[in-house]
Order: sequence, then C-alpha cells, then structure tokens
Amino acid sequence: MSTPHVLVLTGDGDRHAERVGDLLVERGARVTVFDHRYYPAKAHVELAYTGRGLARRLLHTETGTLDLSALTALWWRRPLPPAPHPELTDPAVAEYTAQESLSLVSDLWEHLPCRKVPAAESVFRPAGRKSSQLLLAAELGFTIPETLITTQAEQLWDFHARHDGKIVTKPFYAPWVENLRNGDTVSRFCEPVSPRDLAYADALRFCPIIVQEQIPKRVELRVTVVGRQIFAVEIHSQASNRSRLDWRRYNLDVTPHRVHRLPDEVAARCLSMMKRLGLLFGAFDLILTPEGEYVFLEINPLGQWLWIEDLTGLPISQAVCDLLLEGPGA
Repeated sequence: MSTPHVLVLTGDGDRHAERVGDLLVERGARVTVFDHRYYPAKAHVELAYTGRGLARRLLHTETGTLDLSALTALWWRRPLPPAPHPELTDPAVAEYTAQESLSLVSDLWEHLPCRKVPAAESVFRPAGRKSSQLLLAAELGFTIPETLITTQAEQLWDFHARHDGKIVTKPFYAPWVENLRNGDTVSRFCEPVSPRDLAYADALRFCPIIVQEQIPKRVELRVTVVGRQIFAVEIHSQASNRSRLDWRRYNLDVTPHRVHRLPDEVAARCLSMMKRLGLLFGAFDLILTPEGEYVFLEINPLGQWLWIEDLTGLPISQAVCDLLLEGPGA
C-alpha cells in the first residue's frame, strides 16, 4: 500500500497545521506544507496537456518537486494569496500578476483527484456566506436571531426601536481592516449599537451590515464537526465582562470551557447542515439561552480549534488527522 501524502496549504507559524502534521507523520504519512505567497517568486507550477488530456501536474519548490496527481489529501488551512514577484515595480502590473497567479492555483487545487478538507474552494467559499447560512439553518429547524441586512439608516433606527436598543452588528466577511492610513489594523467582531452609532447611521450607505437582535446567553457553544464526529464545548462567556458580547475577546483565565452534550436533534441539524453545504469540517457558533433554546449564529469552514483542545482535552486534531488519511472515497 502506498504512503499517504497530504498537502497542507497554510502560512508560517500555523500551530494547527503543525500539530496535525506531527500526528500525520506519526501515522506514517508524508506531509508537504505550501503557502501561495511563495508563488511565483520561489515556486512554480508545471501543467502539461496532450491531445488526450493531462500529461503532468507538478509543483516545483525550493525543497523539491511534488507530483500533485499522487496526493491522497489536500488540506486548505490558511494560505496567504500569491505575492507578485519582487522584481516588478509597477503596482498595476504587480497586482495583475498576483491575480493571475491566484486564478491558476485556485483552479489547480480544485481539480486534484484527492480528498479535500474542508472541501474544494468552490464549495467552502460559498458555504461561508452568512446570509445563506441563516436561510439554510432556519430551513433545517434551527432557531436564528431576528436579522436585518441593510444599507439604510432608517431601517437600522426602526430595528433598534423594535428591540429596545438590544441589538448588535456584525461584518459579513473580514473581521478586520488592515493598513489604514496610519498603518493600523482595526478588528471588528460582534458590536453593540451605541447612541453614537445611531447618530452616524447614514454612513451605512457605503457598505451593507448585518444587524441582529441580542440573544440572551446561558453559555455560548463552539461545535466543531470533523467528518461525522461532533465536538461540542460550552464557553462560559458571561463570566467575564470582556467576553460577554463576543467570546472572541478572549479572557480564558476567567472563562471556563467545558465539554457539552448536544441534544440529538441539534447534533442532527449540524450534520445535516454540513452535508447540505458539502463540508467535511466546520466550526459552528451557537448560543444556549437561559430557557434552554439553541440558537444558530454561523458556521466557519476554516474555524480554529486548538485552544479548545488544549483546555478540554477533546481529540479534535486527531479527528482531523483521521479525516485526512481516509482517502477521497471514504
């Protein structure tokens, strides 16, 4: 039997990839790590076709040549986009070449004949769209927050009044803005709507925003699904003022994390959503209300889990390792 070979697409310092990579090597697999940002300056792709189809599909890096057709699994973690060659000085030309490079590598990974985790890029990118997630979650029986997506100040003011001011806003995609004029990066997660926000609500005309009712919380839940394995953890975010609105404002010293037993019907909804989205991996964010109701917020196909594993001992990395070794037909 041939040795499994896993290609991991990620950047430097990815502790998740390092931990799973070590487990894969312990299990006898070969692991190659590649980051798009080294293409095309320090790596190149060789694709050749005859009149009958593909002849060879190779990735050449500084450490050797990889036959991409021989891979058993591709794990899309968190690669950076391709960077233009440093010899290019014209910004427009540099941007053009970076976009061309991105188009090639995206298409390259799409058609590899191996298992793809969390899925092919054409599958997991649309799966991360929050407005579609809410529709599907409600269809599958999840309770979702009352939600408004708008660019109109009047609609925000009306929503705010109907919920007695207990509303929050969220970004659609990126939770940060990088390289502002002063070089700073501004992070933005789940935010309450303040009177000052209402005063500047006319600025909504520049960009759509997600507005939701603020759901009361007993605990927040991070539910990591790997294949058909479910790892649910309750995050006691209400124990800290810093994390009460959004647990991603980590305050781990005073925020207990405990293993949670999901009701069968909630677990079944999570698995159904994974199947409908075509994902092999996904991290659900849910709220458990004081009344015991489970409320869906979102699912992240590229979600993190290492801090949960370290705090609870749940073997999520081992499950990811198993998933990558199962092969494309499993």
